[in-house]
Amino acid sequence: MFLKLEFQEHKLSSAGLSSATRYLLGILITVLSAALAFVIIRSEKAAPDLATLATNKLNLSGVENPVTAVLLNFRSYDTLLEIAVLLIVAVSILPDRLPIPAATAKIQFLSNMHPHSVNPVLVGLLKWLIPLAIVMGGYLLWTGAYTPGGAFQAGAVVAGAGVALSLAGHHRFIWQTASVRISLSLGLLMFVMVAAANAIITGTTLQYPTPYAGSFILIIEVAATVSIAATLLLLFTQLKAMVEFTMKGNNQ
Repeated sequence: MFLKLEFQEHKLSSAGLSSATRYLLGILITVLSAALAFVIIRSEKAAPDLATLATNKLNLSGVENPVTAVLLNFRSYDTLLEIAVLLIVAVSILPDRLPIPAATAKIQFLSNMHPHSVNPVLVGLLKWLIPLAIVMGGYLLWTGAYTPGGAFQAGAVVAGAGVALSLAGHHRFIWQTASVRISLSLGLLMFVMVAAANAIITGTTLQYPTPYAGSFILIIEVAATVSIAATLLLLFTQLKAMVEFTMKGNNQ
């Protein structure tokens, strides 16, 4: 998608509105904004009972970390929508052509490259850094049930390992294969499957029964970690490709 962008300079033109109309619109927006700010300031603050309520119901959530309990149990609909938004972002920036022949990329995730210059220090570091990042991501995922951590933190760490691998110049990520699409959609797919299974068991979608709450949350977080890591890595590689394409165009 980004590879097909053509960058060119152009002058901004007005929307065709007269000066008086633009001034009136500016005044109207200013007055409405001031009124909204006044209402917010004058409104009575709600009693901070949510933290107490979450703490009191923590034994029903399936986890011991109140943040994880809120994100994946008490307000799991919000998290489901957040995962859906990530998938929409990923789909919107997926490239539409293979960097290598399709016959060689049926289920691949990486393809070998032949860089002109290789940094041996970086290559040696990656042999330790990538396994360590994966282990650290797994630790953050597991410890999220008890202490700060969880799928978003774990996914960011694993994506960082992929960014380091991309910067080394040895491999190129292939984003058009079936395995990649499964990785990007796994978080949302698993969330929906857990909701459907829960609906069969209890008659409600995301109100987990206490005996199974911890297992359901762990399944969702494992899948979400994969999707978050893949999405963040996709964002980096596509923005990197866009920058390289822009610099190449400016040099020509």
